[in-house]
Amino acid sequence: MTGRITRGTRTLIPLAFLLATPLATPLGAAPRGAVRPHELRVERVVALVRHGVRAPIPGEVPAGTRTDAAWPRWPVAPERLTPHGARALRIEGALARRWLDSLGLTARGRCPAAGQLSVWTNTAERTVASGAALVDGLAPGCAVPVGHRGAGEVDPLFEPLRAGAAPFDPRAAIESIQAYTGGVERMAERYRPQLAELDRALGCGDAAGCSPAAPAALRPGADGRSIELSGPIRDQSGTAQVLLLQYAEGLTARTRWARVDAAALRQLGALHAALFDVFSRPPYMAARQAGPLARRVEERLTARDGPAVELLVGHDTNVTALAAVLGVTLSAPGYAAGDVAPGGALVLELLRGRAGARFVRVTYRTQSPTQLRRLARGGAVTRLAIPGCAGGPERSCPLGEFVRRLRARTAG
Repeated sequence: MTGRITRGTRTLIPLAFLLATPLATPLGAAPRGAVRPHELRVERVVALVRHGVRAPIPGEVPAGTRTDAAWPRWPVAPERLTPHGARALRIEGALARRWLDSLGLTARGRCPAAGQLSVWTNTAERTVASGAALVDGLAPGCAVPVGHRGAGEVDPLFEPLRAGAAPFDPRAAIESIQAYTGGVERMAERYRPQLAELDRALGCGDAAGCSPAAPAALRPGADGRSIELSGPIRDQSGTAQVLLLQYAEGLTARTRWARVDAAALRQLGALHAALFDVFSRPPYMAARQAGPLARRVEERLTARDGPAVELLVGHDTNVTALAAVLGVTLSAPGYAAGDVAPGGALVLELLRGRAGARFVRVTYRTQSPTQLRRLARGGAVTRLAIPGCAGGPERSCPLGEFVRRLRARTAG
């Protein structure tokens, strides 16, 4: 996999419309000999979902960060899904159910049959609770289990590095990261406008900056099985994410934080997205971060039987790593390129043509920060064509080639 990621094509059609349409409107003429859209049928769906809006993680805003206003108080303990975030996920689940009904993968007005819908989450409270909220929207009142490992266990599907799911050489990882980024020491220079915008948002008034000024460095972790990043991107990416979350939660109205509006958040999101240029997107990192998920996707899309719909609920690192293996850039209204929407879903659809040929179509379904804030029943669907493998109908990838790419670009 190269270090270049191709930008997807965005469909700015209301999500409610697309969710009620069996097949999204084509974004260009299909190549000669391709199956026409009306001949396609969606056989199976696998969606990798980031958890919903959560309270900040301890240390996400580095100690020593200065502001001119107190940080908002959150209604839940650190790291946990908020009630507002759960409501947004239930709305997304209900919209997704309309789409699945229209495809015939679920039956309108009925609970999914046993084994028809599978939900598996990581063990963190925010992922388990997000899975439960999505089920409440998808299948209200139905006994759909939300599967996960026990609390405190490490699930290699979502945390493969912690689980030791593949051999990991920190020095090889660092070499790949430095080649991909052009050197982490130079990343801060490229993001100088966003760092200046963050200082404006924090409002401390110090010309030297409002955040800690640690030098950029990348080194092997003390355990020999990880890497450690320090410097502006490591520190300020977390602060940028907290500003997004508190806006989406609706905590900033009538406070000084109201100055951080949707336009500012999109610019600041580039700082959060830059973190994945270190931990998720370089070829060595993507191969290991996405390896177990890629195998799960392959298994589900090639099995003779199994659930018609599977939801895998994890984290931003999971979504960015799988997108990197596919070679697509996450792109959605309201977010910086490469950033990850709370509750956003990277969706893989298995398509079957009338002659039996199978293809995989990739979309990214999101709500903007403002829509999350307002609990709006809408959003966007962005078509993500896989570079070099978009010759199928609806710019899809033939299943065999899709599987070959997954295997070639993952490890473990």
